[in-house]
Amino acid sequence: MAVSETPSSERVVVIGLGYVGLPLALRAAETGLRVVGIDTDRQRIKRLAMGDSYVEDIDSARLLAALDEGRLRVTADPDAAEGFDVCVITVPTPLLDGAPDLSYIESAARAIAPHIRTGSTVVLESTSYPGTTEDVLAPLLEAGSGLRPGRDFHLGYSPERIDPGNSRWRLENTPKVVSGVDEQSLEAVEAFYDRIVTRTVPVTSTRTAELTKLLENTFRQVNIALVNELALCARPLGVDIWEAVDAAATKPFGFMPFYPGPGVGGHCLPVDPSYLSWQVRQQLQHDVRFVSLAQEINDGMPEQVVRRVETGLGRPLTGRRILLLGLAYKKNTGDVRESPAVDIAELLLARGARVRAVEPYADPFRLPSEVLCVELTAPELREADAVIIATDHDCFDYGLVTREAGYVFDTRNRCAGAQSVERL
Repeated sequence: MAVSETPSSERVVVIGLGYVGLPLALRAAETGLRVVGIDTDRQRIKRLAMGDSYVEDIDSARLLAALDEGRLRVTADPDAAEGFDVCVITVPTPLLDGAPDLSYIESAARAIAPHIRTGSTVVLESTSYPGTTEDVLAPLLEAGSGLRPGRDFHLGYSPERIDPGNSRWRLENTPKVVSGVDEQSLEAVEAFYDRIVTRTVPVTSTRTAELTKLLENTFRQVNIALVNELALCARPLGVDIWEAVDAAATKPFGFMPFYPGPGVGGHCLPVDPSYLSWQVRQQLQHDVRFVSLAQEINDGMPEQVVRRVETGLGRPLTGRRILLLGLAYKKNTGDVRESPAVDIAELLLARGARVRAVEPYADPFRLPSEVLCVELTAPELREADAVIIATDHDCFDYGLVTREAGYVFDTRNRCAGAQSVERL
């Protein structure tokens, strides 16, 4: 269905204005909907109100235009949800001591429940285990509103598929899985997202939609772990794992390339598969062995990197000057959540190394205080005992790295062929 950009009187509320909620709120406003974005972080709200975007994929000019046109309003006041037609919850769902922390979902539910009216639609986008929408969110909304989901108002789940830094696949052109607690809820949820994205993919239940998100990220976690383990074996066997993956990728069927790296990070891969493992253990007393093993392998990669660097230098790391290129969890973003590069920095510091880092995207206040942030220059490269390419931002001058650095440990295969370079 084509996306409509005709002005509408429909009022949309987005709870949580992070990397998922802000793009959704802005896109909804740009399609002609009246949008209120709510976040409990008052510093975020202050920045947004001035047209200052903290999400890399959202240009501040776009944000300012939506604010100036009056299609988007941002606030920390939950009572601004009053009178909404559609409310989308996009709050964090971290792990707490290995168990899902749904407190943000619960708080959002209690905040919006008094504002639900007959015919309203509530959608959860936050990643969680199958059953969260029906077993956790629905009772809170019913208790706070006195209305029953599926009978008096619509309730559904639509997993977010935001890929920070991906300029090709954006919110509007990425297929959107949608679901509802009943057929009417599904129709309402699908109708809303049909205005936002070019294609919706309806599924039969919210539990299926919740599992879809976990399946997507568990698939990536397991395959990354597989190639990471092969990388650890390939070198002692005299095999170039990077060449082997590229060769396998020429097969036009039955194979999808995944590449080695220093581990996994961000908002999804280190966390989402654990939701599935936790639920299966709780309800079925069974361990999802692939997930557990993949997590173990990927979690151990930063330690493998540090060991290889120490071996490559041929001496202990105490007092050695190490330059890390990149601290974000993926290239061309500043997101350091669960970043393996940060883990590498902390492991180096624990071994007594003097750690410097080049990180052009991340907020310095979110980085380890003992790490000195510097510019990528020839003197920095020459004076480092080792340079570790941990996050392969495209803005880095890899030619300069190979010319000036005495020893480079490349976890991303950006400096292949140089004599001074050792690859993962």
